[in-house]
Amino acid sequence: MDRTLVRRAGFVGCLLAFTVACGTLGFVYIEGYSPFDAFYMTLITVSTVGYFEVHTLSRAGRIFNTFVILFGVGAVLFGIGALTQTIIELELRDTFGKRRRRRLIEGLKDHYIVCGFGRVGRHASFELQRTGVPFVVMDRSEARAERATAAGMNVLVADSTRDESLRQAGIMRAKGLVSALATDADNLFVILSAKTLNPALTVVTRASEEEAEEKLRRAGADTVFAPFSMAGHRLAQALVRPHVSTFLDFTTTTMGLDVSIEQVEIQRGSEVVTRSLRDLHLSRDYGVIVMAIRKVGGEMLFNPPAESTISAGDHLIAMGALENLKRLEHLVTGRGLR
Repeated sequence: MDRTLVRRAGFVGCLLAFTVACGTLGFVYIEGYSPFDAFYMTLITVSTVGYFEVHTLSRAGRIFNTFVILFGVGAVLFGIGALTQTIIELELRDTFGKRRRRRLIEGLKDHYIVCGFGRVGRHASFELQRTGVPFVVMDRSEARAERATAAGMNVLVADSTRDESLRQAGIMRAKGLVSALATDADNLFVILSAKTLNPALTVVTRASEEEAEEKLRRAGADTVFAPFSMAGHRLAQALVRPHVSTFLDFTTTTMGLDVSIEQVEIQRGSEVVTRSLRDLHLSRDYGVIVMAIRKVGGEMLFNPPAESTISAGDHLIAMGALENLKRLEHLVTGRGLR
């Protein structure tokens, strides 16, 4: 239930309870009614049912009852109006909100789709949101969808195992998909559907069982993560190689610092093409460290030497401050050196 509706309903309930309590006390002290008779008299007055007076009222009692009628009926009408207004506002907001989200999703291109907003999907969504790329969250749970909406994400309440739901999320225009559903069977189903609809889509997923990893790859997953085996590996590293584990944490999380690892693609027409790392002085002028180069042919050069030349289509894997990484991205997009 919406918090606004709950809050207003609580306010209206408190207002009516206050009105009934004041009326009851007034009839007890002014007319000498018993508490039950006073409560009953107040209730039939506020509800305007038109019953006769419990006992004949004195002049002072009638004056008091006049105020009870005016205030009580006003409170009832105000409560009905406030709740009706809230319900209508929520319905309109939900209707127009869905239309707005649908238009936003229809306008997305080269975006990412996150299927499932559970523990894994939630962290994947927050990382995508941090990097500033366009993406859509899909989940059939209204509660989880509301959490994603509250975080400012584009959300589609739908079953991601259905082809129609994937089409609504713009699967044909999407660049990549994260399948983070609860079971390997559901993830397998999503991958098969997604790859059928968009064979060029990059798909990453999680595997709960080790034997499911190969099946997910055969279904079309480009990358499969096994959280339990990865966690076990990291736990062992934390014991025998704690400094290595700390460095990995540093490179994969922000740790409160404005440092990240990004990949940037060398575009055709960029002035860095055919130049060597030594000529570019990326560490000195841009404050980034080139950790690896993935060549256009698929070869990965770790800790590339200064003589390594850069070609169009290569990817630089670099670490540095976010602002410096943005400057590096600007450099390799073909806009020239600055």
